[in-house]
Amino acid sequence: MNITLWIIASVLALAFLAAGLMKISQPREKLAASGMAWAEDFSPGSVRAIGAVEALGALGLILPAALGIAPALAAWAALGLAATMLAAAAVHLRRKEAKAIPVNLVLLLLAAVVAWGRFGPYAF
Repeated sequence: MNITLWIIASVLALAFLAAGLMKISQPREKLAASGMAWAEDFSPGSVRAIGAVEALGALGLILPAALGIAPALAAWAALGLAATMLAAAAVHLRRKEAKAIPVNLVLLLLAAVVAWGRFGPYAF
């Protein structure tokens, strides 16, 4: 199960790092035009902050455990990313963007599995 958790965490880290860096590096208008219409509801600083949370969460899933420096932070990063996806699903629900919600829920579930494993029976 430990290998499974590493695989899930790695996939999540890649997804969140890519999404976070995109939100940090591109203007809000370009994000909105590329299919992230929700960005119109947030200030440019808020969109960048969301991107920073996602990118830092991605790094937090892998680096603490891989480097052996405060490995318990990996579980907290997974929990934080699960909360981020819960908030994202709420935004999409409010905006009536139903087709985006399943992606949020899958990422939330995967992050919750990593959090459960790393807080529980497969802690570092």
